[in-house]
Amino acid sequence: MSEKQPSLGVIILTKNEALHIQEALSSAAFADERLVFDSFSSDETVTLARQAGACVKQRAFDDYAHQREAALEAASTEWVFFLDADERISPALAAEMQRVIAEGEETGWWVPRHNYIVGHLTQGGGWFPDYQLRLLRRDRAHYDLTKLVHEVVMLQGQAGYLQTPLVHYNYQSWAQFNEKQRRYAALEAAVLRQQNVHARPHNFILQPLREFYRRFWTLHAYRDGWHGLQLSVLMAYYTFYAYRLLWRMQHQAPHVKD
Repeated sequence: MSEKQPSLGVIILTKNEALHIQEALSSAAFADERLVFDSFSSDETVTLARQAGACVKQRAFDDYAHQREAALEAASTEWVFFLDADERISPALAAEMQRVIAEGEETGWWVPRHNYIVGHLTQGGGWFPDYQLRLLRRDRAHYDLTKLVHEVVMLQGQAGYLQTPLVHYNYQSWAQFNEKQRRYAALEAAVLRQQNVHARPHNFILQPLREFYRRFWTLHAYRDGWHGLQLSVLMAYYTFYAYRLLWRMQHQAPHVKD
């Protein structure tokens, strides 16, 4: 008799994701548990998730690392896959995940992503393969709670690499892109401040230039033509923006709390 297939759950962190939650949950229909871990949405996210048959739990958002760690602890399956609301799991990816957790000895798996930015499948600039460590054996994985912006998994054991991409519809418009990058830049500035990094005048020129060069040439954004150039310029600008915020923080009056 063959061994029992390990249980696999899908966790979706949400905050006002009514536009996406139904399709995300539909793509996760194969899972043994679908957990929507909500940050007290004010739209119809929770209602729609429950109508789709998902388990819903709520927790006030503080940062991504703590939110993912809390969701990890709230899940009940042996394995979990973290899915963003604007991502979709194809049947091929679902089948590959179920196969590797049954056959492999790894305790975590990186998944590549196809990023659609304002309708364009973006191949260069660091947007592909854009590996994410999302498939985790729950009792062997924890999040580094000191990493507040780009959360880091601390894995006990080895990680493997999946072949089938996750589909990510991450930005529907340039306005959405800019709004999210402003938030990321603010978080990045706060982290730099906590690390006692000081913004210097030359940072406002050199850091954006380095980011543009990294995106456009090193990570081959030029392969995406005008789209890649536009993204590289924008990412360079938000590097500048993060250092501008850091400059403001460090020049506040001493009695003003950061």
